[in-house]
Amino acid sequence: MEYMIKSLKVAVWFMFLTFPIVVIKVNTIENIVIWRWHNMFYMGVGIFFVSMLWRYFLERKDRVGKKSAAERINITQTIMENPKILRTLIISVLTILCIFPFVTDSYQINIMTVALMYIVLGLGLNIVVGLAGLLDLGFVAFYAVGAYTYALLNYHFGLSFWVVLPIGALMATIFGILLGFPVLRLRGDYLAIVTLGFGEIIRLVLENWNEFSMGPSGIANIDRPTIYGFDMTLTQATIFIYFLMVVFTVFTVFFVNRLQNSRIGRAWLALREDEIACQAMGVGRTRTKLMAFALGATWAGLMGVVFAAKTTFINPASFTFLESAIILSVVVLGGMGSIPGVIIGALIMILLPEYLRAFSEYRMLVFGGAMVVMMVFRPQGLISNYRRKYSFHSADGRFGK
Repeated sequence: MEYMIKSLKVAVWFMFLTFPIVVIKVNTIENIVIWRWHNMFYMGVGIFFVSMLWRYFLERKDRVGKKSAAERINITQTIMENPKILRTLIISVLTILCIFPFVTDSYQINIMTVALMYIVLGLGLNIVVGLAGLLDLGFVAFYAVGAYTYALLNYHFGLSFWVVLPIGALMATIFGILLGFPVLRLRGDYLAIVTLGFGEIIRLVLENWNEFSMGPSGIANIDRPTIYGFDMTLTQATIFIYFLMVVFTVFTVFFVNRLQNSRIGRAWLALREDEIACQAMGVGRTRTKLMAFALGATWAGLMGVVFAAKTTFINPASFTFLESAIILSVVVLGGMGSIPGVIIGALIMILLPEYLRAFSEYRMLVFGGAMVVMMVFRPQGLISNYRRKYSFHSADGRFGK
């Protein structure tokens, strides 16, 4: 009964707050006001039942409590420790990705291409935020560096996509190192503010330096990638960029996975957990941080070049802080440090808003509500990071786990 009263109060309060948006509609053509009282009724009933479910699950969560590490089922660990399941899963996903463009239309291919791009961007930022624990709010700056590198070199010198691809990655790496040096002594909120300022500086320079970047007008007619000079139609180019992103995604997943389990990967994890203890154990803080910024920026530069080639037009409005926030949300939503988590997070962040367009003006409300529910009941992310465990075994079996 107590839950019902509290839920009823929440529903009434929510109806009061949303009254102007839900009920009142002004018809400017006929100069009349349409009162949609039925919308308020639906809103109140919906919020009442959602509040009831919310309180039920919160009580259930508190009642069950936190499970011990031995009792908690980690799906990622189960898959990673069973090579047969892992191999079957990889083959199935690759098969679906290869068949996908031939059973759907160009719109779906474009959406999936963008999702794959954000997977790579998320994995790049995951190196900086998830592994090294360095909060970077200006990651979109490296994305912009790669895009403008290809756009400017293609516009002024006619260089092709394949020639500029490594150049764009190298330029982003250099900018990543330039950002890394000033922030070596910063951490936490101060690091976030400096990286946010760096991203805004890059955007403002591109927006106001008309002689260099064409200003707000941007750069148009950027060449799409070709194979041996063969001219492709728009549909063929869309499918080709899609498969190009599939290759980039597979390579990035393999590279980041190997990097995560390498010596530098363990140094990043140590840096994330305790920077002072990490330095006391002999891990070079300067080199470790710079490598994190440089490698994360490299993937952003690569995707910037692909983005410019895909859209054939770029301007500074494509590289706002919102893009950095989306990429960071991909990492946090999926699970910081978790490669499968970043992949799932990118698919949700990119595909869900597109497929919720059927809800029209309410789609972002539904999407935001889903994010809030996830953060309350799954704060560690959809898929928590799986950390390998090592044990020593002697020849006679006296030592073990």
